[in-house]
Amino acid sequence: MIRRREQVFHGWGEPGAGPALPDHADAWLREHLGLEGGVVEAPVDLADVVLGELALAARVRERLAAVADVRDDREARVLRAAGKSYLDLLAQRAGECTDAPDAVVAPASAAAVADVLRICNEEDVAVVPFGGGTSVVGGVAPGRGGRDAVISLDLGRLDAVLGVDGQLVRLQPGLRLPEADHALRARGLTLGHFPQSYEWATVGGCVATRSAGQASTGFGRIERNVVAVRLATPLGEIGTREVPASAAGPALRELIVGSEGAFGVITEVTLRARPLTAERRYEGWFVSSFAEGVAVLRGLAEDGLAPDVARLSDEAETEASLALAGRAGLARTLGRVRPALLICGWEAQMGVRRTEARRRLRATRALPAGERAGRAWLASRFAGPHLRDDLLDRGAVVETLETATTWARLPALKAAVTGALGGLHVGCHVSHVYPTGASLYFTALGRRDADDPAGQWLRAKAAACDAILAAGGTLTHHHAVGRDHAPWLAGEDGPLGVEVLRAVKERLDPAGIMNPGKLLVG
Repeated sequence: MIRRREQVFHGWGEPGAGPALPDHADAWLREHLGLEGGVVEAPVDLADVVLGELALAARVRERLAAVADVRDDREARVLRAAGKSYLDLLAQRAGECTDAPDAVVAPASAAAVADVLRICNEEDVAVVPFGGGTSVVGGVAPGRGGRDAVISLDLGRLDAVLGVDGQLVRLQPGLRLPEADHALRARGLTLGHFPQSYEWATVGGCVATRSAGQASTGFGRIERNVVAVRLATPLGEIGTREVPASAAGPALRELIVGSEGAFGVITEVTLRARPLTAERRYEGWFVSSFAEGVAVLRGLAEDGLAPDVARLSDEAETEASLALAGRAGLARTLGRVRPALLICGWEAQMGVRRTEARRRLRATRALPAGERAGRAWLASRFAGPHLRDDLLDRGAVVETLETATTWARLPALKAAVTGALGGLHVGCHVSHVYPTGASLYFTALGRRDADDPAGQWLRAKAAACDAILAAGGTLTHHHAVGRDHAPWLAGEDGPLGVEVLRAVKERLDPAGIMNPGKLLVG
């Protein structure tokens, strides 16, 4: 049996889990988005989902069943039919899953993964690796690449901690982040990696997508903490050594990290963990403008004093957050008409960093919102995807996108993306800071176009991607390329750069069975 906690197929989290929008949100949604209160569109039942005919030959199914668990029932196929983007959920809520995989195949070991890839390579079956299923860029869409059949390669049974050596931890790819932290806690360690998808994200998925967590400003993005990695490909296994540093040519590890299942399947990862600490403090500040908050964060980052978590919401996002939290009058009470809310979090060694951050914020006459605001953010930091389900019920278009650039280009990039998303209510926050720049995370909300809901977002996203590249940003800071960003990758890496990646894929996956249509177009 495939051993998994299962999410609802049409939303986020387990059935009945997670927060919902409060009743007082209706007034703001009506005023700013034109949405009426209550449910206007409920998802279809599982029994009403439309699936395509099974295309996996009986002979191939038998071969796969000899090396791994295989399921092709309705529930298994629907649960692996898509990720969790707005477009994914639109289709699943409507019961449109005709592209669902023909089978869900769950190997129990790295050797079994290799066997599955060998069989699929011989039988010309497309393979889509599946971890937590949290991709918001079409990264786990069951593309066939012109083939008759596609399987979802579920890595949920590869969920063990293989070893711990000081602060080095060897993990299997299907281990979920909460389960990894729970296992490491007994040794006084934590991965310190907290993406918003933390509840469901897997170790292998984070490495395959070059993930960033909410504390990555202090603890580093996932690639900074990958020490070694092993990759099963249709032609065999490649891997890197567990060494602290190496000058042995270009880093093969960097080709595997971020490869998104297009080259092969990550079967083992060695990560650098962090010691658990009793020190933790989160607090909020109201700054007079987003620009002023950016200036403070830039100075702290350039001086090596940035908080471990630095999250600066612009005026629009701050206003929406306070209104939806039932605190719309708070900003005016504090003497700010439209402030920007800054959350600063220190997970360790806060001493000089916190003292200096507070000093610089006071120098700008920022108003402290206190630890209550920090704790409230910490308690709700994984709530966004749950609230999106509520907004979808109410007929909203709701999606996010993110980018990063240098400090000097940040204002122009923010303006360009906001303008490209015209017609939608757009909020933005700085989510990670670096000495050389920062990431920007945008949330777009609006009333759904009932006649063409998918097209409404596709046009907005295309305009935003064009604007990002034109303004000197990266297509994605932490959501990966997937299917959705692949057409723009040449605009970031250049045609020759894309051909280099294509050559690597052709060498490791000459038949092109691995995650077709992701990372690279065609």
